This record gives sequence, structure tokens and C-alpha cells, in this order.
Amino acid sequence: MSKRIFYPLFLLLIPLVGMTITDKVNWSPFDFIIMGSLLIFLSIGINFVNNRLKNLKNRVLYIGILVLIFMLVWVELAVGVFGTPFAGS
Repeated sequence: MSKRIFYPLFLLLIPLVGMTITDKVNWSPFDFIIMGSLLIFLSIGINFVNNRLKNLKNRVLYIGILVLIFMLVWVELAVGVFGTPFAGS
């Protein structure tokens, strides 16, 4: 497994810096763990698709599906759009 899978974790610096600047960003350590695991799973999935598929059209399709699933889970955890029991609201 390459180190580039962990590069998306640098995106977690954005809420960390936001927490130090303003009181409007309020993440718990659990929030960082959940978002970090979502980012890791997304990057592993993208890396898997890039290594397995040679056709660019299929690659774009599957990566788009992975990103869409990631966004839906993220939105559900943040604001509870679908009203599932594990929603954030």
C-alpha cells in the first residue's frame, strides 16, 4: 500500500485550524476519527479502481460512484438528510 493513500488526511487540518480561529467549528475527537476513516476508505477505493481498471470511462464512472457515496454518507452524518438513526442531528 502506498503512502499516497494517507494524503487526504491532510484535509483534516482545515477543521483543526478552524477550531483554533473561531468558535463556530466544534469538532470532537470522534468527529476527526470518523471523517479520517471516511477519507481513508475513499482513498483506498480510488486507489483500487485506478490499479484495476484500464478503461478511462469505467475508471471515471466508478470513482464518481465512490465520491457520490462518500458525499451522501458525509451529508447524512453532518445534518441527517435521510433521518437515519446515526445522523448527527
